[in-house]
Amino acid sequence: MDDTPRPTLPHTNDLLADIRTLISTARAGMVRAVNAELTLLYWRIGRRIHVDQMGGHRARYGEVLFKRIARTLSAEFGGSFGEKSLRRMVQFSIAFADEQIVVSLLRQLSWTHFIALIPLSDPLKRDFYAQMASTEGWSVRMLRQRIDSMLYERTALSSQPEQTIANELSALRRNQQLSPGLVLRDPYVLDFLGLKDCWDEQELEGAILREMQGFLLELGAGFSFVARQKRIQIDDDDFHLDLLFYNRRLRRLVAVELKIGDFKPAYKG
Repeated sequence: MDDTPRPTLPHTNDLLADIRTLISTARAGMVRAVNAELTLLYWRIGRRIHVDQMGGHRARYGEVLFKRIARTLSAEFGGSFGEKSLRRMVQFSIAFADEQIVVSLLRQLSWTHFIALIPLSDPLKRDFYAQMASTEGWSVRMLRQRIDSMLYERTALSSQPEQTIANELSALRRNQQLSPGLVLRDPYVLDFLGLKDCWDEQELEGAILREMQGFLLELGAGFSFVARQKRIQIDDDDFHLDLLFYNRRLRRLVAVELKIGDFKPAYKG
């Protein structure tokens, strides 16, 4: 009888799980790479049509040009290169004129993200949503929701001079770090709390605690809940903060004091 010990085999289920993970990760990476290449291709096609064929005196031939190119490309490469798609590619190249910025955004944003961004006419607003979607990893659905809720207009940054806004967005693009102006909002939209016409501060606090997930999303990026009615001591006097949060992007504690009515200077103290 052979008494030689047999090698211990790895558990089959664990091995299969590891291999499945490797395959899924590789496939996801390939899909992202293909989408990025296609999006960059669309930008370059749009740029070529806009700059090389529609510039200057050739602009009046645009309608004929689109129809002719679309007819030929659709026959050779399919409906993705129809007239409507080509027009969108041109709009894309106009809205995002810097190829290097497009390349940097391709790491996180898909062609569908850009389709949602193209209609925004304000360059600063468009850049805000593009950079925030890239930094925060927003899905297309979330991006559309943020646009519909007028998130940009509700940030503290939007009330600043245009050059200040541009500088903040440029810093976000370089460092991928959010400033308070990009995080804090005014006003906050709390319709999801389901409060009736008349309510007091206690009811508001209770509704926030019930709908904490939605409230955190409305607060903005990087917030996490710490405590309610947090006790603090100042000069032997006890005070209680209604709600206390921590923002990991700002690396700061954020206290929320709930008040009904207009702001009064005493609230700040």
